[in-house]
Amino acid sequence: MKTVYIGGGQGFWGDTNDGAIAMVEKAKIDYLACDYLAELTLSIMQKQKNKNPNAGFAKDFITLYGQIAETCYKKKIRIVTNAGGMNITGAVKEIEKIAREKGLKGLKIGYVLGDDIKDKLPGLLESGVKFVNMDNDGEFTEILDRIYNVNVYHGHEPILKCLEEGADVVITGRATDSSLFLAPLIHEFGWDSKDYDNMAKGIMTGHLLECGGQVSGGNCDYNWREIPDLADLGFPIAEVTEDSLVITKTPGTGGLVTEQSVKEQLLYEIHDPANYITPDVIADVSQVTVESVGENRVKISNIKGKPAPETLKLCVGYSAGYKVESFYCFAWPDAYDKAKLASEIVMEKMRKKDLKTEEVRVDYVGLNSLHLSLADMSEERLNDLNEVILRIAIRTKEKSEAEKIIPEIAPLQLNGPPGGALFGGRSKVSEVIALWPTAVPKSIVVLTSNNLEVL
Repeated sequence: MKTVYIGGGQGFWGDTNDGAIAMVEKAKIDYLACDYLAELTLSIMQKQKNKNPNAGFAKDFITLYGQIAETCYKKKIRIVTNAGGMNITGAVKEIEKIAREKGLKGLKIGYVLGDDIKDKLPGLLESGVKFVNMDNDGEFTEILDRIYNVNVYHGHEPILKCLEEGADVVITGRATDSSLFLAPLIHEFGWDSKDYDNMAKGIMTGHLLECGGQVSGGNCDYNWREIPDLADLGFPIAEVTEDSLVITKTPGTGGLVTEQSVKEQLLYEIHDPANYITPDVIADVSQVTVESVGENRVKISNIKGKPAPETLKLCVGYSAGYKVESFYCFAWPDAYDKAKLASEIVMEKMRKKDLKTEEVRVDYVGLNSLHLSLADMSEERLNDLNEVILRIAIRTKEKSEAEKIIPEIAPLQLNGPPGGALFGGRSKVSEVIALWPTAVPKSIVVLTSNNLEVL
């Protein structure tokens, strides 16, 4: 029975390259899929491109490709990635350059264009598209003059076309994470788009691998002390046949793949286990079975699928004002009481300056910054703190308003409460980028598949 081996080489922009390099060198894989994009990532890339037209893609991937290109070429490992971000053709040029330098003649680079639909906004608004926010009742017209990026989450189709035309490396923009894995499986097995169960199996293959080392023990909460050699964490590999899906990892590396690590990743970010919505299929894992079938080998069965929606999620990144984040440390004794008084002093200073804020957050790192209302705030707990870091963050509409708080933090060192020290240096104003999640009809999106051969 035919088996296709796909490796998950990246979990996000900024992830280590070590896992992918080890996988290419040590493991048997047919495809390496690398996920670089998140909502904020796209906006950051667009800001980079605004400053430099040659930027706007994940340069980490260019570095990685330079390290694995020759091995992948020799072993016929095909690479699929969304590292193109907001400048897909720019990334393609860099990959072509590396291929030429290394003499990889005949290498085909496929790339997908069309997920960026910012220039279509005026026409779509005029035609009656409302861009309704999934999270609130705001009006889309309120942010029109502050938009950075407008990207559609597309599915497998244009990636598949690139593979069918012989691409050895496929570069996309905002393809969904899971479609990077689904497209190779459809290419290898010839699944019909209405074979919903297999489509869902392909989607969940991607979902399990898209976060890189998270599923192979890197971010596994259960028995985390027993996970071996995290400094050499092995990244995950899916072994897929027509009838089965097994998750394993690069041999001879650290980490582990267990029923628990797979279950944690399986439920990660899917909201409704019976209805995990993607552009390709709606996956149902509510009755799935997860079974260990050997050391670092876990089989996932009974994945079901339903028809895909007629809309595509749209990621709109826009400027939502400015923020200042300040940190100030206090030591025992009475660390919390000192930090609390310091926050009250700063708040009073802000009131006197008539500082106009959209949002104010006061957290005590080491106490409640992560657990929020669930934190133990009992007197016994508060008296037992060796140290606490006061975090004050504000968001404003105008940059000049945000700047007002900066001079009020450093003077605490001499002006009380006692036993404190500035942490992280003088604060700076930075822009806040927000997400406007919405959906658009599939019919308005035109995606193109392109190929370039290195001669």
